[in-house]
Amino acid sequence: MIHYNKFTLSNGLRVLVHEDHTTPMAVVNVMYDVGARDEDPSKTGFAHLFEHLMFGGSINIPEYDEPLQMAGGENNAYTTNDLTNYYISLPAENLETAFWLESDRMLSLAFSEKSLDVQRKVVSEEFKEHYINKPYGDVWHKMRELAYSTHPYRWMTIGKELSHIENASLDDVKSFFFRHYRPVNAILVVGGNVKTEKVRELAEKWFGDIASGEKLVRNLPQEPKQQGAHLLEIRSKVPLDALYKAYHMYGRQDPRYYAADLLSDVLSGGGSSRLHQVLVKEKKLFSNIDCYHFGSLDAGLLTIEGKLVKGIKMQDAEAAVNEEIRKIQETKVQDRELEKVKNRVESMLAFEDMSLLNRANNLAFYELIGNAEQMNTEFENYQRVTAEQIQEEAQLIFDEKNSNTIHYYAEN
Repeated sequence: MIHYNKFTLSNGLRVLVHEDHTTPMAVVNVMYDVGARDEDPSKTGFAHLFEHLMFGGSINIPEYDEPLQMAGGENNAYTTNDLTNYYISLPAENLETAFWLESDRMLSLAFSEKSLDVQRKVVSEEFKEHYINKPYGDVWHKMRELAYSTHPYRWMTIGKELSHIENASLDDVKSFFFRHYRPVNAILVVGGNVKTEKVRELAEKWFGDIASGEKLVRNLPQEPKQQGAHLLEIRSKVPLDALYKAYHMYGRQDPRYYAADLLSDVLSGGGSSRLHQVLVKEKKLFSNIDCYHFGSLDAGLLTIEGKLVKGIKMQDAEAAVNEEIRKIQETKVQDRELEKVKNRVESMLAFEDMSLLNRANNLAFYELIGNAEQMNTEFENYQRVTAEQIQEEAQLIFDEKNSNTIHYYAEN
């Protein structure tokens, strides 16, 4: 059970405090309700660009890292299609330094052509390194375009194309910042060797005067039900042929999400899972194979991907994958197998809670999706899933009309 206190400032900033006096450290986590799905389709990659810009100078602090390092702190951030998260870990006695830094960059960045130019170059290089020049690096750009016709999940967090970041103007950047990076669209979680009243005092002092901003109200275009299978062939200079199959599944807050999550674990949760046992160890068709999803807030994709053993035909490999899918559609998961994957989820959730950083991040995430208390009841949602529900989801999700397949061939 993760204990926390919660209050909201007059400008709409939600603050959660998790006291843990067994550590000398503190964590300050700021989660913004903005991700790549909130971008203009002609100006993508902005949420991720901001992850970089936020570590440049803010309005009163020219250099972000220097004072934090002097206070013995570390920081990092990540961006997804759904959210953006910034976090600091530092000795609890220096907690106010983190409030000073985070509040100043929420107040306003020090927008300049020079800073934008530097970060544009950094992000452009990242785009080239990971998505253009890296083997299989383009696969998720292609898969998202194949699977989504309408919803903004059809582009990746890095952006739809390099030119969107290269052409980003200072006005574009300012507009995005003041629309999304506001107290009313943010959640502040403070954890560690802290007292709630002290956190309340610091929150009022450092964040209380920042203008609220407008609450983000989403009206995203919803993806229509897929009516037929999609197939794409790619040939490139990669070491091995690869198979990717992605199927539409439910969003993170749909009750059926938990059965779909356990379904992916039955197929690919470790070395004793079905796909690994049959297709890697027994039939030796794949050198590795995985089944996973991204936990997307809106309807996402459940994916099976694997690298083929050299000399294996794509048609034979895909037929074997389809055979394993048929088995799980036609025969209920055994009680012992279901118990094993539930135990795996329980231990994973418990392991996550061991880290103060993870606890703070998870509190922010569950608050973002509607209720921080869900963090304490999440495993109950998995416990309730039955073998019948997993079979039903396998039949619905793995419908061939719902499939998006990429045959990725290694050029000779």
